[in-house]
Amino acid sequence: MSAEIQASRHEATLILTLSNPGAKNALHPDMFAAAVEALSTAERDDSIRAVILTGADNFFCAGGNLNHLLEHRAMSKVDQGDAVDSLRSWIDAIRDCPKPVIAAIEGAAAGAGFSLALACDLIVAGNYAKFAMSYVRVGLTPDGGASWFLTQSLPRQLATEILIEGKAIPAQRLYDLGLINKMVPDGTTLDVALKWADELAELSSNAVERTKSLIRDAKDHSLSQHFELEKFNFVESLNHRDAQEGIHAFLEKRKPHYK
Repeated sequence: MSAEIQASRHEATLILTLSNPGAKNALHPDMFAAAVEALSTAERDDSIRAVILTGADNFFCAGGNLNHLLEHRAMSKVDQGDAVDSLRSWIDAIRDCPKPVIAAIEGAAAGAGFSLALACDLIVAGNYAKFAMSYVRVGLTPDGGASWFLTQSLPRQLATEILIEGKAIPAQRLYDLGLINKMVPDGTTLDVALKWADELAELSSNAVERTKSLIRDAKDHSLSQHFELEKFNFVESLNHRDAQEGIHAFLEKRKPHYK
């Protein structure tokens, strides 16, 4: 069987499963465009309220295929850079998708697989899952935004330890550092992620999408600039049908029903 992105639906949730049998779901060029297209479809489809990224066979992703990377050494540096940009396109698609993207991690997320997890909005991990930025151990440097995500989220010393040592890190430590939202028994991450996605689907899609954009853009602006963005989104939301339903439901002490 070849490497692929398997797409399926569970009610209002799109599930994207990394599948590369026999290679611990290592990334393959065939996956990149398919993942970007699937996320683009999710963005356009109003019936999709959340996306889950997971791996087949109780393993998230072993990262890049080292044999393929050796083959890349025979390519021009321009072509090598284009290959790196393919991963960036996938990371950008996760970040730019207006719907919440939840990573459901079983087994391990290594290298670019760790980068994909960090790009997601929320992370559910199995109790014994492991994470590794092991680029340095094969003489490489991070890609997929890994060094940006970690230095934005952690003190410099901790980010340096993770990126330069390249050792496997247990899920518990990342949970304690705030990088993982939920730790659950192994084998249950997808079920927990689906339940979470179902809960998110009951919220105002307009409010969720606008809030995700505010979170994504916050670190690119000064507080003054961000106040302006918040003002714009608040006013737009106030005049959206969801606000009318949400406010009335709260005052009437009932559950809101968003379209």
